[in-house]
Amino acid sequence: MRDHWWWRPGWSVGRRFYTWHLTFEGQSDVHRFAAAYRAALAPVGGLDLIPDQWLHLTMQGIGFVGEVDEKDVASIAEAAERRLADVPPFDVLLGTPVVDPEAILVPVQPDAPVRAVRDAIRASIGDVLPEVPERAEGFTPHVSVGYSHGAGEAASFVDALAATDIEPAHARITQAELIVINRDNRMYEWESLAQVPLG
Repeated sequence: MRDHWWWRPGWSVGRRFYTWHLTFEGQSDVHRFAAAYRAALAPVGGLDLIPDQWLHLTMQGIGFVGEVDEKDVASIAEAAERRLADVPPFDVLLGTPVVDPEAILVPVQPDAPVRAVRDAIRASIGDVLPEVPERAEGFTPHVSVGYSHGAGEAASFVDALAATDIEPAHARITQAELIVINRDNRMYEWESLAQVPLG
């Protein structure tokens, strides 16, 4: 394991970033699932476990506040409203977490509708900006339940997960959320700018 909170290029305390996420406000089954894994992983230590409020599925970044014009951000949201109207709401399943060097990740299935949302968002950014940031390929839909904040062996996390028997969670995805995110407090925290409905 390694520390997830190293400062990636461009990031520092106080910086804010425009991005799109799927969030889980009011999704009680997801919250039940996350709470069970927080309880299972807490005794191991070494993780910043994610509270229900900040559970998310990372989708697509736009750029740092101050580097992207606010009018362009608003235009991207308007374009997304048009494009996401063609993507119907859908259900996903959060299954068995896996240990990543920087986080405990939960793969999301099926992933095709999640990718369709991301493709629509990328197209919306391309409607406004000359270049869409981040690569289209390499995207793996997942929800993290905890971030590593140190270096060490992964075996204890693998063992803790193997000892659990937690029912998968069902989530209903009806919107994508445009947010302004920060990582000042060893957690991804945000303010919502727009909630764009699907379908």
